[in-house]
Formats: sequence, C-alpha cells, structure tokens
Amino acid sequence: MKWKLFANLAETAGTKEVEVDAGAGDTVRDAFDALLDAHPELRDETVDESGDLREHIRMLRNDTSPFADGDGFETRLEEGDTLALFPPVSGG
Repeated sequence: MKWKLFANLAETAGTKEVEVDAGAGDTVRDAFDALLDAHPELRDETVDESGDLREHIRMLRNDTSPFADGDGFETRLEEGDTLALFPPVSGG
C-alpha cells in the first residue's frame, strides 16, 4: 500500500511517497501504523496524545476521507487503494 505525503509531512519524512506493508483486507489503522513505524518522525505531527489523528491533519483513501465516508481507522483497504496525508492548507 502506498502513502502520499504533502507539504511539511513530506519534508519531515524526506519523501513524498512511502510504500508500507499493508494491503487488501487490512485496515486504514494498519496502514497508518506501518507508516509511523517506517517514519516515526511523523508521529508528533500527525497523532495527538490519545493516539488519534490530529484534528488539523486530513487523511484520504482514494480521494475521500475514511472518517467522513467510511469507518475511520477501521475502514478496510482494497487492492489498488491510495492513501494520503495532508497538513492544513492555506493560501490566497
């Protein structure tokens, strides 16, 4: 499974894409934990003290949020899914 990282998250990890050991049938949580195992430096930027995704971080699975359009971290992954993490976006 592949994660795409954007802005400061990509800078922190030193890469824009991370391949993790998660696949069809695993959960979004499994893939997220694998990302944090591969890049523990992302933990402080993405996870709060409770272990939940920080409120300002956006996570997408195939262009939709698993939290708004699924079962959150318990959403089951399917073959070919792409996951992404975004920090707050601003600009003008």
